[in-house]
Amino acid sequence: MNPAGLKVKLFADGADKAAILELYEMKHIAGFTTNPTLMRKAGITDYETFARDILSFIKDRPISFEVFADEFSEMEEQARYIASWGENVYVKIPVTNTRRQPSYNVVRRLTRAGVKVNVTALLTLEQVHEVAQALQGGAPAYVSVFAGRIADTGRDPIPLMAAAMAILRAQPQIELIWASPRELLNVFQADSIGCHIITATPDILKKLSLAGKDLSDYSLETVAMFCDDARKAGYTLRGVYEAAAAD
Repeated sequence: MNPAGLKVKLFADGADKAAILELYEMKHIAGFTTNPTLMRKAGITDYETFARDILSFIKDRPISFEVFADEFSEMEEQARYIASWGENVYVKIPVTNTRRQPSYNVVRRLTRAGVKVNVTALLTLEQVHEVAQALQGGAPAYVSVFAGRIADTGRDPIPLMAAAMAILRAQPQIELIWASPRELLNVFQADSIGCHIITATPDILKKLSLAGKDLSDYSLETVAMFCDDARKAGYTLRGVYEAAAAD
C-alpha cells in the first residue's frame, strides 16, 4: 500500500542494481523504469547482461527498458527482442527519433503485435493525442509525459498532465506516467489529478517519510543541522574573539 494514502502508483527510476533491489523489497514500489542515460551514468557497459540480471530478481512487477536505435526498422527489431526477455517487460519507445520523425507507426505495429510499450519523452498534448491513437486496440501500454522537463521551461505541468489524463481516459489499457519529477511535491500533484503512475529516483522516494511532517520540528532540525555542521567544521571568527579580548 502506498504511504500517505496516495493512489498514484510509485515506480522507481534508476540503473543502480543495489538501489533497485533495495526498493524492490518495498511493497509500495509498484514498478521500475530505466533508460540509456541512467545506465551510462551507473557505469553499465553491457546493456543486455544488466537487464537480464535485474529481471532474474524482478519477475512480478513491470519494468521498462528502452531501445537505443534511431532508425525505425532497427528500433522495432530491438523492441521485439527486448520484449522477449519477460512478461513484465515494457519496451520504451521514444516519441520521435533524433530527426524529429514521429515513431507512431512503430508504436502502432508493436502494440498490435502484443508488445507492451512505454512511449517516452512526450512533452506536448499533440504527442499524447497521436500516441493514444497509435495505441488504440493494442496491448497494455504506458505513456510517459516528462512533466519535470515541462516545469524546467517555466510552465506549470499540471494543466497539461490533467489534459493528458482526459485524452487517455477512453482507453483503459493505457496508463499515464508523470515522468522526470523534480521534488516530492510532484508525487502529490500527480496523485491530485488522478495520474496513474509517477516515476521517481531513489532520492525523491526517500523523502516520502517526510510527508506530513510537523514544520516546527523540521525547522528545529534544520537549525540543529547548521549548528552541528559548523561545530564539526571547526569554524571560528578570529576578529570576534580578538575584539572580545581587547575589551
